Formats: sequence, structure tokens, C-alpha cells
Amino acid sequence: METLPTQDVGDGCFSSEEDEHSQAEDAWGRLFPLGDSFVGLDLVKEEYTFGRGENCDVAFSNAGKRNQCFQAYSKVHFKLIRKDTSTGTHVFLEDTSSNGTFVNGEKVGKGNRQVLGNNDEIALAMKKNKAYVFMDLKSNEDADLPKELTDKYTLTKTLGRGACGEVRLAFVKGSCEKLACKIISKKKFSVGGMSQINMASQVMGEVKILKAMKHPCIIGIEDVIDTPDTLYILLELVEGGELFDKVVSIDRYPEPTAKLLFYQMVCACKYLHDQGITHRDLKPENILLATEADETLIKVTDFGLSKFVDAGSMMKTFCGTPTYLAPEILMTAGSGAYTKAIDCWSLGVILFIIVSGYPPFSDERKDMDLPKQIMGGHFSFPKQYWKDISEDVQDLIKKLMTVDPKKRITLAEALNHPWLKDEEMRAKANKLMYPTSDGMAPPTMVPAGKKRPADAGDESSSAKRKTSADTNSPPDTPE
Repeated sequence: METLPTQDVGDGCFSSEEDEHSQAEDAWGRLFPLGDSFVGLDLVKEEYTFGRGENCDVAFSNAGKRNQCFQAYSKVHFKLIRKDTSTGTHVFLEDTSSNGTFVNGEKVGKGNRQVLGNNDEIALAMKKNKAYVFMDLKSNEDADLPKELTDKYTLTKTLGRGACGEVRLAFVKGSCEKLACKIISKKKFSVGGMSQINMASQVMGEVKILKAMKHPCIIGIEDVIDTPDTLYILLELVEGGELFDKVVSIDRYPEPTAKLLFYQMVCACKYLHDQGITHRDLKPENILLATEADETLIKVTDFGLSKFVDAGSMMKTFCGTPTYLAPEILMTAGSGAYTKAIDCWSLGVILFIIVSGYPPFSDERKDMDLPKQIMGGHFSFPKQYWKDISEDVQDLIKKLMTVDPKKRITLAEALNHPWLKDEEMRAKANKLMYPTSDGMAPPTMVPAGKKRPADAGDESSSAKRKTSADTNSPPDTPE
């Protein structure tokens, strides 16, 4: 899922007298600010200039919170031009800069023009220095959005799509606070053969429970708007990118950094398990990073929503590559009853990937297909890749990726594993999670009320579990 850089938007983000509730009557477009050094603008004139120069229609300022890219802006950095053509009325962005203007991450090039479409994103000097999202007010793309949503929020660009629906960038009207809006069609809902018609109250009951979840490593649900056909969930927007993209870009994490991030994942998922919620769809794409720094707060997203999509459908979304699915899901083709142990397996796969830089199972393996590798727990630690990685982390991976869910380590036990009993790492993690409480969890952290009943069939005791990692002992692949 695509994410935005860390650039806060303050209140009063529109420069005209009209606030976002009352746009100029003759406006044909609107620019929403993505950085705190930019101000939103209703577009009324046929041409605008933007840059450092005082004579520009929109003169960039470096006052207050300073923008590190400010000196890279040209006096006239770009122009917006609206004009009639033989194919209709179009909005053009003309790049007049020395250091580049980017539309949706692509450099326009000095002297070039590009047609600007609804929800296109404009960045200046660097593609990650995002300035505006352009909204074409003459577009009817969002005419079908419900009034109870559009009265409070303006939806702009699509951030991503997944098994549970589309995610779009949303701005709170009046303040321009940024949120992520997950749009879920109820036609996708299916639980135990129940259709979306007779499970609406169950869905809203579940969403209310999810909304009550409060943990620093879990994405917060800010608002829920329910309509007969669609559920709109307004979520906290996390802007450092996905764990998946980060691992791809850096190859793998150093073990101490991996430990810091993984500890947070376990804390977040244990919190969900303690409240009777199984994530069911843990993968690096659903672990978001608060900042671009290596040592950062993480946020788990999409928890609980996958239970509204039956496991058979969920399997199909993996397009034949069920890398993170637990063996018991594959063994029953998605039709079985699963416990929260499936999350423990998925976390083991994630841990394997972030410390080694590659997945434990591969469809490139010639001697065994991917489902058989997973169902038999056939993974190994070849010395050429693992010689510098500790035996403790390998042991934890084996215990999380134990094929028999009754013998698989729980998250409570994982937190007591020697690899995660690192006081220096825990102190650092707690400062990230609770920066205003001196690294201590506030007493209001756990929602009031009784814990929800644990998932059925999930009460295998620690005594039943083998502490030895030999429960998996997959055959070694050639090293």
C-alpha cells in the first residue's frame, strides 16, 4: 500500500476566506496540502504560478517549521494552466523548475507540460517532498459517495487496494487532518454462509469492538460510517511506508533492529489476542512504519477485518502464493476453524524474512511445490545466509513456525523467549511506544470491561507444547 511522507498539516490549511465547507462558487479545482509549509487553495483563475518568487500567485514561505527542500525551489517552480482544447477542457502542469516537479512520482521535466488528473499528487524538487493533491471539482467520480461521509471528509487519491477493499486518502473538513479511508463493499462479506443482508448488525458490532482497541502499535480507527451497501472506516494515517517495501529496499534488517521491530509486532498482536481478536492476515504489507528511520514505531493494520471475508476467498487473493498462511489453513483449503495460532505462524514467516532478506518457502524450489513446503514446515537455515544470525532467533522462528498449531509457541511465550528478553531493546521500544510516559504504558492502555472470549479451540496449554524446536525439524536444503 502506498503511503505518504511524514509532513503534518496544521489547522487553517486553506488560504482563501472560504473554508473547506464552502469552496468558492466558481472554483474549478482545489489543491489539498500534503506538507505543513504548503497551504490549500481553491483554483478560480485560468493560470497560476507557484515558487519562491514574491511575484508568484502562490509564493512559498519557509517561515515556521522550515522545509529542508525550500532552497531547491525555483523562483517560478511550476504553473497550473486550465485551457480549452479540441478534446475538452484540461488542466496542465508546466514544469519551470531547475530541480524538478513530479506528478505521481514521475518527473515532468523543465519546459514540459503534463495533463493533471483528479487526485494527482504534486511533489517539488524531490519525489518524496509531496506538496499537493489536486482535486478536479468538475469531476463526478465521487458523486455516489454518501452525504454522511462527504459532510465530514473529502476523499482524494487512492492509497492502495487489498482483500478487504480500497483505501483512499481523506481530509477532515475544516482542519485538513489526514486520515486513511478504507472502503469495504458489503457484497464481499461472508461469514459461515451468512450474507451481507442478515449480518449487518454483526459487522457493526465487530467494528465497534475494533474501534475500542487502543495500543500504540495498532492503527487507530477514528470513525466508522455505515451505509446499506458499503462500510467506510476512517483510520489513523501512518506515513513511513510498509515493512515490505523497506525490506526490499535495504535487503534485510540488522538483527538488533529486526528485534526492536519484531518485539513491537508481538506486543501488538498479543494485545489483540488478549482481547479475543485474531488478525488472520499478518504480512509485511500490513505492518506500517511510523517514520522512514530504521528504528521506528510500527503499526499493525487490517486486523480483524479479514474475518468478514471467508478464508476460501482470502486464499484466492494470494494469487497462488500463500507465503504467510499457516499450514492448517492450506490443509483444509480455508474451510476449517482456526485459532489465533495462525497469527503466530505468520509472525514467524515475517521474522524469517526481515532477518534474512528472503522468504522461508519458495515456488522456485524444484523438489516440492509451495503448499507442500508450508504444510510440511520444510524450511531451513543455509549457512551461507545465516552464519551471522544468532541461534536464538533461529530457535524462535522454529517455535513460531511449528506445523502443529497445538505445539506452536504462543505470543505470551514468545515474549519470554531468550531472543526477546533483551532489556536494552525493550527500553528503546517502550520509548517509541510511550514517548510521553517515560517508556511506561499508561493505565488506560487496556480497554475497560471483560476480555472477549478466546477463539474456540485455542486453549492448548504450555505443557502440551514441546519446548524443543525439533517439532518442525524440516529437512535441510543443500547449502
